[in-house]
Amino acid sequence: MVRLGSSRLEYGCGRGVAGGIDEAMASDSEGGQRTIYGRFADYWAGLMEAGETADRDLSNRALEGAPIVWMLGKVQSGKSSIVAAITGATAAEVGSGFRPCTRTARVFDFPVEAPAVRFLDTRGLGEVGYDAADDLALAERQSHVVLIVMRATDHQQDAILDAVAAVRRRHPDWPLLVAQTCLHEAYPPDAGHVLPYPFGPDGQSLPERLAEIPDRLTRSLAHQRSLFSRIGGTGPIRFVPIDFTQAGDGYEPRHYGLEPLTEALVEAAPAGIGALIGEMRASARRREARDTNPLILGHAAAAAAVDLVPIAGAIAVPGVQARMLHALAARQGVEWDRRILGEFGAGLGASIVTRFAAQFGIRQLVKLIPVYGQTVGSAAAAATSFATTYALGKAALMFLDQRRRGVSDPAAVATAYRDALTRAFEIARARGIGGSEPTDGAADGKR
Repeated sequence: MVRLGSSRLEYGCGRGVAGGIDEAMASDSEGGQRTIYGRFADYWAGLMEAGETADRDLSNRALEGAPIVWMLGKVQSGKSSIVAAITGATAAEVGSGFRPCTRTARVFDFPVEAPAVRFLDTRGLGEVGYDAADDLALAERQSHVVLIVMRATDHQQDAILDAVAAVRRRHPDWPLLVAQTCLHEAYPPDAGHVLPYPFGPDGQSLPERLAEIPDRLTRSLAHQRSLFSRIGGTGPIRFVPIDFTQAGDGYEPRHYGLEPLTEALVEAAPAGIGALIGEMRASARRREARDTNPLILGHAAAAAAVDLVPIAGAIAVPGVQARMLHALAARQGVEWDRRILGEFGAGLGASIVTRFAAQFGIRQLVKLIPVYGQTVGSAAAAATSFATTYALGKAALMFLDQRRRGVSDPAAVATAYRDALTRAFEIARARGIGGSEPTDGAADGKR
């Protein structure tokens, strides 16, 4: 860890560089704004001193609201590769991150500190007497999408089809997404991927590209599609041919068909999961956001979960946000202290800081605000907590990156908060969290 408390980057209310933050943390002038920044720093610093119990509670809260992507497929069908590609996690992280959750299934929580999404992997398929009831019960408790994973050249899929049929009997309207993997196993010797990607939205070869696709692969994909003709139900079934390989395998691109798979997941899943998957995939494309954006999403979901109980939320949501700020700083290799927190508050601006105070009834800050009278229902509070936590995380990333690079741009920090708040309410609306609209100027980013 690199402690940055001695650094003198100034975020003091447009007063120039010398002594700006000292004044911001000591002066009562200008409506008490500078004192607010100092109290802002004191409050968050105190919350960050919480111990492991808070971390465990945070993880549990996030788990309560994290949607599940249920993957059905044989061993070595490519499920772990799909998880790694979507999340941006390494193969080693995925391999060690799965943990048992039922007798026949394991789950990968991403990120582990505050999961934004969970991948359920059914391991019992193909075993004598496998009963999908326990795994189905787990998947049914939260938002869901069923992702079936099959090696394109493997036509012995009876165990998979039996499990899918059991799901459809219980939930005939659930959409099914079938990833047909390891396409290169049907290629002629020394052949590579057909580029550009030659399959349409229905997973079938585009008519004008059919001649380019190896005949053996075309037949294998068609045969697997025909296996689903015996599956009942009314929900759509969508097929996506993909081939995810390792760096030394000699196939480029390594994640062949990833974009069509992501698009299919977003479309097939309930809106809430689709929004999260879209955000996570966008993060995985950007190295600097691969670890941090899912972390922010997970903490935002945890904040929404605790704020469904309003009194508990007033106490717990700031704690969730503090743990997020701590985790983000750790990712950047820095450490918060009261001075840096005060600078961050000044970067956000008085309007945002006072709204945080009023929203959660933080007494140390509320006493500096002359009037605040607003009552919202628990659902609307949950939506606001999701959005403000997400926006706080994005603004913190901007601020921490500036400090790491030795620059100071308070306006960019406030802009990052405002832009992220708008996006967060869109995600909350898609997930069905509360009213999912800004409450009484929650999106107000005026400085």
